[in-house]
Amino acid sequence: MERSGSPVLLFGNLDLRPLHSILWKNLHLQGAGRPVEYDPECDLRALMLRQLEQIPYVKDLAKRLGRNPQMRRACGYGGNAPTEAHFSQMKKRVGVEGFRAIEAYLRREAFRMRSSQPLSAVGLIQAACMDSTDFQAWSSQPPRDASVDEKDSHEKKRTKRKRGKTPHEVCGVGDPDAKVGRTNKGFILGYQSLLAVDIEGFPLGHVEASANVNEKKLVVPLLDRLLGEDIEVELLAGDSQFESHPVLQTLKDRKMSSVIAWRCYEARENPSDVVTVKARFDVEGPEHLRVIYKRLRAQSESLNGRMKSRLALGRFTWQGMCNATIHVCLVCCVVYAVAIVAALLGMPERQYSIAYFS
Repeated sequence: MERSGSPVLLFGNLDLRPLHSILWKNLHLQGAGRPVEYDPECDLRALMLRQLEQIPYVKDLAKRLGRNPQMRRACGYGGNAPTEAHFSQMKKRVGVEGFRAIEAYLRREAFRMRSSQPLSAVGLIQAACMDSTDFQAWSSQPPRDASVDEKDSHEKKRTKRKRGKTPHEVCGVGDPDAKVGRTNKGFILGYQSLLAVDIEGFPLGHVEASANVNEKKLVVPLLDRLLGEDIEVELLAGDSQFESHPVLQTLKDRKMSSVIAWRCYEARENPSDVVTVKARFDVEGPEHLRVIYKRLRAQSESLNGRMKSRLALGRFTWQGMCNATIHVCLVCCVVYAVAIVAALLGMPERQYSIAYFS
């Protein structure tokens, strides 16, 4: 057995053969055309290894694969390693739906092997939490348009002039899909991902959008994707960002219980049977709802922190909405792979330890 902390231990015990039809899309071993030089399964392991080792650029991944025999052995390559263009072609050939299908397969396998949550093997999730995380785009903002002169400032106050784009509509120079949005730390140019996490901090699904999109608008696409993959969630929690009548009505129509935190306003008296958040941290309400809310929120924040610190979720060096989705898919695939291999090795206590295999 390989020493602890080696990616060879992770990828050497991860079986990707059931993904043959997805990875070998538009490839053939016989007939006209250029022969297949590298196994697509090795390419997928290499992209997952890039997240595990937090390698910023694909060109750096190609260089390290060429220089490091142990990394090539972990991915399954022989004496040669592919180039940066090869990974770009592979990513474009498989596509977003292909990577989502790969993620869905690994998620089902992880559900099946988790002994702590046996009901998840049949797609039943008792409690989950939704939370969004943002990451900056690999692009710069366009320069500001100083069209209004100082001498026209008085006239601007009296008449309505045609304004340019607002900060929330500004897109990146090299990445038009990235938009400027407001976060807890100010404005950023980038994307956001709305994640659903279960009570043990295990990702259930995600949906991506530009940073300027309201989180409430992503709830329905997220639920459609979860329910479309035969996952049934009984209770869904969320912070005060999701406090709105359409969101609550959507959960009610889907027969899902909800623990959505309500904001505290002086001019409004919240119902006694809901969770109320004061100053972002103080939680009031029924004790059982406070326990559920705090537990689910803690697991969601823990997963976001682990994916950003251990799997470089916030280090996005591609461009485009499709690549942003693929980026999050690869991060989640590593999380599922860790859970699968930990169960196969008889170490259930390591099913959430990304650092053990890095």
